[in-house]
Amino acid sequence: MNDSFNAAPGPTRHRWYGWTCLAALWLVTGCHRDNIQVYRVAKDQNPAPPQTAPALPVDSPNPSLPPGHPDISTMPGGAAGAAATALTWKTPAGWMEMTPGEMRVASFKITGANGQSADVSVIPLPGMAGTDPANVNRWRGQVGLAPVPDEELQAAAESVVAGGLPAQLYDLVGTNSASGNAERILGVIQHRPDGNSWFYKMTGDADLVEQQKPAFIEFLKSLNFGPQAATQTELPPGHPAIGGMTASSASATTARPTWQPPADWREVPPAQFLLAEYTIAGTNGAQAEVNVAQLAGDGGGLLANVNRWRQQIGLDAVDETELAALTTSLPVSGGQATVVDLSGTDLQTGRPTRLVGVIVPENDRTWFYKLMGDTSVVQSQKAAFLQFVQGVKY
Repeated sequence: MNDSFNAAPGPTRHRWYGWTCLAALWLVTGCHRDNIQVYRVAKDQNPAPPQTAPALPVDSPNPSLPPGHPDISTMPGGAAGAAATALTWKTPAGWMEMTPGEMRVASFKITGANGQSADVSVIPLPGMAGTDPANVNRWRGQVGLAPVPDEELQAAAESVVAGGLPAQLYDLVGTNSASGNAERILGVIQHRPDGNSWFYKMTGDADLVEQQKPAFIEFLKSLNFGPQAATQTELPPGHPAIGGMTASSASATTARPTWQPPADWREVPPAQFLLAEYTIAGTNGAQAEVNVAQLAGDGGGLLANVNRWRQQIGLDAVDETELAALTTSLPVSGGQATVVDLSGTDLQTGRPTRLVGVIVPENDRTWFYKLMGDTSVVQSQKAAFLQFVQGVKY
């Protein structure tokens, strides 16, 4: 869903965030957003002083952000109540402001003279939201670069200013896995005094991103935070799982079902947005992982989730006409589940990888089970994984 209104043209944009807190459940190492509402207030030609946005009514018909994404921890949810805050900025020339979706509070598209493109996002998360090296190495994997040690990342960081406070910028040049063209990421991480982490990122054609780097840095300087920057503490209903964050409503009120994992699965603390996570060791250091997540409603839909999984292993998205050939049915407690079996590439190591995903609709929520890792381990564990899913008692 989309709760945004386009702003009138002008160099400055004002966005107000009101959020209604729901009871939060720690689904993994954290949860995420408390139904943030995003409004765009049109700016007159003559700048007017910022206005305080009214708190969003608890019974708003659209109390959550739109479904959709990818890619990135568990965080505690807030107490019941409402709050409002403001963030303003100056939009650089040539940047087109887009409707913020998923976890973003600001989103821009840049188009170059020869059709190149770049994307800019602003994402706030509560707490540390993972370690800085882990996040930078995740970005490196997105452009086909191998992870590097912490000390090497620290040496590569550039100091910048965002919203009046220091931040660290990482300039990463690699390759777009789909097109093979040179791609660049400018990723900025900032831990603000209120304990929240902010991620500012430009991704796109390498030459265009290099050209736009000065504008990106000026954009960061122009950010003006309100008294309390709103962060997302819970995923909205219907949002595909993102490591470490909880889904709203149903996930916060539903008890974990009962299941019996195979003896050789080792349970580990679940990552963000997950209910459970297991590792499976193979030979010669090979391994695979199993994780379990639950979301309200249809979890964003079958096509969106299959394409999300395909993206995780470097595969192109498919459309509805291609979907049926990729899925099979699996009888489970109370009905039928959908199974997808995908082979692709580990985006960080470049090695072959395999993903078996199962989507189980259950009343007003959907369960997501995923087995992913070394192809030989996944092959040997697939039957046990499917049997595990079939044995879950809701």
